Amino acid sequence: EVHLVESGGGLVQPGGSLRLACAASGFTFLNSVMKWVRQAPGKGLEWISTINTYSGATAYADSVKGRFTISRDNAKNTLYLQLNSLKTEDTAIYYCGKVQGFDLIRGQGTQVTVSS
Repeated sequence: EVHLVESGGGLVQPGGSLRLACAASGFTFLNSVMKWVRQAPGKGLEWISTINTYSGATAYADSVKGRFTISRDNAKNTLYLQLNSLKTEDTAIYYCGKVQGFDLIRGQGTQVTVSS
């Protein structure tokens, strides 16, 4: 059974940084497509970034390109998202997810709040 646990969220001022982590278990992490998505208050899910854990190939939404970096540690079965130059509009619950067929299996999420 896929199990994903996000951590690293918190309150940060505009322009600040955070590093989110996602501990994965229950599947072969090395050969997976993993995503970060977020949900701001009152809005739907927004895709942020994708990584192929085998090849390391990445993709980013325009809204975060150049500010956020997705990475993984295959030895630790852990996915990361480095958030730099944070803006108030980045406030959201951040979820990591595993692509499985047409579905995205998500963790419970971690709250990121950007406020002065």
